[in-house]
Amino acid sequence: MAARLFDLPIAAVSLTDADRQWFKSKVGVEHWSIPRLQAPCAAVCDGDNFLVIPDLLEDEHFRDSPLAASGVRFYAGAPLTDRDGHTLGAMCVLGTAPRQITAAERDVLTDLAAMVMAQIELQHTLGRIDPISHLPNRNQFLDDFADLPKARPHGAPALAVLLHLASPAQLANAARVMSSCYLDAMVNEAVRSLSIRLGGTTRMYQLGPTQVALIAPQGTSAATCRAALASWVDERDLWSTSRFVTTPAAGIAPFTVGETAALDVLRFAESAVQDAFAAGAAVAVYSSAQDAAYLRRFTLLNEFGRALAQPDQLRLVFQPRVDLASGACVGAEALLRWRHPQLGDVSPGEFMPIVEQTSMARPTTAWVIDAALRQMAAWRAAGLRLPLSVNVSAPNLLEADFADRVLALLCQHDIEPGQLELEVTESAAMENLATAHATLARLHGAGVRVAIDDFGTGYSSLAYLQSIPAHVVKIDQSFVRGMEHDARKGSLVTAMIGLSHDLGYRVVAEGVETDHARVLLREAACDEAQGYFFARPLEPAALCAWLRERAPGQPLREAALVE
Repeated sequence: MAARLFDLPIAAVSLTDADRQWFKSKVGVEHWSIPRLQAPCAAVCDGDNFLVIPDLLEDEHFRDSPLAASGVRFYAGAPLTDRDGHTLGAMCVLGTAPRQITAAERDVLTDLAAMVMAQIELQHTLGRIDPISHLPNRNQFLDDFADLPKARPHGAPALAVLLHLASPAQLANAARVMSSCYLDAMVNEAVRSLSIRLGGTTRMYQLGPTQVALIAPQGTSAATCRAALASWVDERDLWSTSRFVTTPAAGIAPFTVGETAALDVLRFAESAVQDAFAAGAAVAVYSSAQDAAYLRRFTLLNEFGRALAQPDQLRLVFQPRVDLASGACVGAEALLRWRHPQLGDVSPGEFMPIVEQTSMARPTTAWVIDAALRQMAAWRAAGLRLPLSVNVSAPNLLEADFADRVLALLCQHDIEPGQLELEVTESAAMENLATAHATLARLHGAGVRVAIDDFGTGYSSLAYLQSIPAHVVKIDQSFVRGMEHDARKGSLVTAMIGLSHDLGYRVVAEGVETDHARVLLREAACDEAQGYFFARPLEPAALCAWLRERAPGQPLREAALVE
């Protein structure tokens, strides 16, 4: 456009760096760059002024430039200046004959330069600036982070800060009742107040709807940064209109300039924010120990999903349940075990709480029930009829088809419903009372036995206990262990047994480890017990051997070994 308007053979958009002038768009120019020292466009940048050279051969600064040597005589350039006043280069036109420029032509070239600069800024900001807050976004943060070694010494310590202006639960609640403008206003007022707190010189980035990041000024210590952020959060009454329904939290991630990757820094900062939310604190500094624990959880979660697809890693072990009056084994609890090829044996106390919070709760329980029923069928074929109990997690009780799937598996393996007992914690049964009770009632009505597991550690409400459709109450091991040395524990256990009997439940004590505890439980009229005193969780073959050792001379019931 410039070449046509000026009727000149050469026109270019040039950007100038420390050493060279680069032609980013050109007409009539063969090369892509020339040394900055002899480039007229560099003079435009240095002076930030419109530059006209009627005849390069008559100009003492440029008569020896590569342009003059190539036959160029005339030059006119308008500066390309950004919003912050920095000149990046020039919009220039060149001719092979000397000439002058009119005021109108000067205005035209200035307008063309403004158009070029608008296009440059548009391309630069596209995908880099949040349209609501006008803060640079994650893409710009990553670019600026990569440029940090140019501004700070390589290897210098630095701090990144990530702010969550509300917890996930608070955002979910706000999203249900407020428009997106609510979140926009939250971000804008937080950014304004934080900018004032930091003196307005620290660049902030919006990484998410309510997430803001920044790099602390050079030389800032973690203690100073933490104190400033905590003070800012504490003073939210002065700047936040959402202070009653949202709680900000900040995470500080120390890193080394030029050595720590940007994505790692963001992950460290995110980990610190979550630590702050978990502790109910305003600010937390990244902890490698905590991070290692979360990485372990994440690894276990991924690996357990693979284990479900490759069930050779999973197996069931069985802990006997003994009738305290007769001493006979009347059943066993099926317990899931996981042996990972690299991690080795992983404790169910470590992996099950993680699994139960994910979508894997459903297939895990399905696998355990199916494996338990297959084992029961195999034992029955060998002459052993042994009822089994299986733990059920809270998400299972909320599945609309859970009861039907359990009954279908019983039918598939030809197992009587009364031979299977499902153990449900009080908390799981109460999580969604109506749905859970409907599921339990369906199973109860079909003949499947239901046990209230870990009794005494959940809601322990008499109203709930009376309403749960169950057959058995299992007293949690935390009450049973050491009861022979603790009169208060003994009294509690005795009261639990009496209450449960009054409500029509059979009572099982977990965690029996001594003969003294067994005697006390029997004297308190407890029906059954399980624990290390009788047997640790056993592999199927070991359980059969254990049963054979107990059978001689003992009054065996239907559940004992029959061979």
